[in-house]
Amino acid sequence: MTQPSEKPAELRMGATEWGLLLALSMLWGATFFFGKIARAELSAFTIVLFRVGIAAAILAVAMRLSGLEFPKGLKGWWPYLVMGLLNNVIPFSLIFWGQREIGAGLAAVLNASTPLFGAIVAHIVTDDEKLRSNRLIGVLIGIAGVAVLMGPTGLDLNFSRALGMGAVLLASLSYGISGSWAKRFRGVPALTTSACQLTCSTAIMAPLVLAFDPPWAQAVPSLKVMLSVLAIATLCTALAYILFFTIIRRAGASNVLLVTLLVPFSATALGIVFLGEQLHATDLAGAALVGLALLIIDGRPYAALRRAIRGPVAS
Repeated sequence: MTQPSEKPAELRMGATEWGLLLALSMLWGATFFFGKIARAELSAFTIVLFRVGIAAAILAVAMRLSGLEFPKGLKGWWPYLVMGLLNNVIPFSLIFWGQREIGAGLAAVLNASTPLFGAIVAHIVTDDEKLRSNRLIGVLIGIAGVAVLMGPTGLDLNFSRALGMGAVLLASLSYGISGSWAKRFRGVPALTTSACQLTCSTAIMAPLVLAFDPPWAQAVPSLKVMLSVLAIATLCTALAYILFFTIIRRAGASNVLLVTLLVPFSATALGIVFLGEQLHATDLAGAALVGLALLIIDGRPYAALRRAIRGPVAS
């Protein structure tokens, strides 16, 4: 979830931007849905390889059509290699692995903790994004929300489910670290960052799959699984990146982060309707706390409320 830089001018969300944001949330929410289907027959590494490989090819073509060039030499490529590890290889693998034990909706809710980890990591490694009062309160509430989500697992002593949830949380941490690493790509076209990191991710995943999950040792997946993997790569990754960067260009990076609040809803709805998943009261309570935490960290709802209370300022 790369966050390219934006101009300091204030950018707003209009009807078109909200429509794009809703579409993006549905695509990223569908990733958890299709991932749950694919994990029934394929290993996590195999799914990740197909996801990044197909998406990288699509975005590479988009780069060429846009007149953009790939970096030259190891010095130009190594930052994308690190970004690919932090933003694709590690989190994608952990999420797909964890989905063998937990549902699509719960995985999406846990993954919504990414901004919480991002805020903590930024506080540690940067000088300009320290945890001020609202962000600190938001992080603490978010941690409480994750604790509520994890609570039933600990009480039921369901070790495999705990591992699945832990894997998704580690993926969120990796996403959070990648947010700070992504700052070095300021000034680089967003399409270049995405295509290059996905290309590096493909180069990493290919030998891993050959070593641990060789295709000749696996059964041919069903048509349903193959279509799910294709949807993850084309719709939930390549197309989603295009929408993501379109929103950034039109409305700014801070506005596009609102998608984090919407993804769990689409993922949960798909899981309930098509996979027969169920949500417990603690899942809803934990999700509500995580959502509240993200709103507090974002700061804009509070600022809007203050402006509404104060009323228009006389010129």
